[in-house]
Amino acid sequence: MSIERYDQLAIFSVVARERSFTRAAAKLGMSQPALSRAMRQLEERLGIRLLARTTRSVSATEAGERLLQVVAHRFEEIDTELALLSEFRDKPAGTLRITTGEHAAITVLQPALAKFLPNHPDIHIEITVDYGLTDIVAEGYDAGIRLGEQVAKDMIAVRIGPDVRMAVVGSPDYFSWHRRPKTPRDLIRHNCITIRLPTYGGISPWEFEKKGEELKVRVEGQLIFNNIAMRLDAALKGLGLTYMPEDLVQAHVKTGRLVRVLSDWCPPYPGYHLYYPSRRQSSPAFTILRDALSHPN
Repeated sequence: MSIERYDQLAIFSVVARERSFTRAAAKLGMSQPALSRAMRQLEERLGIRLLARTTRSVSATEAGERLLQVVAHRFEEIDTELALLSEFRDKPAGTLRITTGEHAAITVLQPALAKFLPNHPDIHIEITVDYGLTDIVAEGYDAGIRLGEQVAKDMIAVRIGPDVRMAVVGSPDYFSWHRRPKTPRDLIRHNCITIRLPTYGGISPWEFEKKGEELKVRVEGQLIFNNIAMRLDAALKGLGLTYMPEDLVQAHVKTGRLVRVLSDWCPPYPGYHLYYPSRRQSSPAFTILRDALSHPN
């Protein structure tokens, strides 16, 4: 496509939005005859009427509305990115606010920040750890970190971690008094150490899958926590079974302090993603952080 046609599309988007040749000409800093001529040439090239003109107003035709939906936001993105380029004249700086779950913060975010922050002293990171599915736009966050399956479809998502696999574990002392579960359904007869999700207000079910069969078991027990350390410590002390990412319990399983069960019911699933609402909101500081976190697929 010629540069001239790009110019005409940009002019069309302004005219269609302003619904006036006069206002569009003033906004673009060009004469009305030149603007009208550009619109006629675009319509002739496309062979389609894009604007309905009267003596008092201008409005987009059905074809014009469709074209406007396609091109208008793209020109806005270009304008925004051009404005952001000026920030590259100086060192990236600013505060980035991120909401994340505890496991992602410990295993993915903190190791990346340890390498990232020393090289960027003017960038500050504020991290809020919670288990709720926070509305990052409403709460004023720059981004969130959640499992791939939890990211809303209207968000831009960048993978930042490997697949995650859960594990059900208990201490040898616990299993000396309780029979090991053979299927997830057996867990209803066990003392399970659980977590409450603030988003739903209830106890989080334990999710399993095997050979296409999916199960969500609503377990119960004497203990409910809202953090990883206390659930793990309770399991090590023999107070019940817990369900958490396997990378947090592998060392204890290897030394025999914990016993893993139902491993054949715990397949891997998509790992953590950094998500945010629009490419247009990416500052240089955010871009650097996003690139530092990116994980090869």
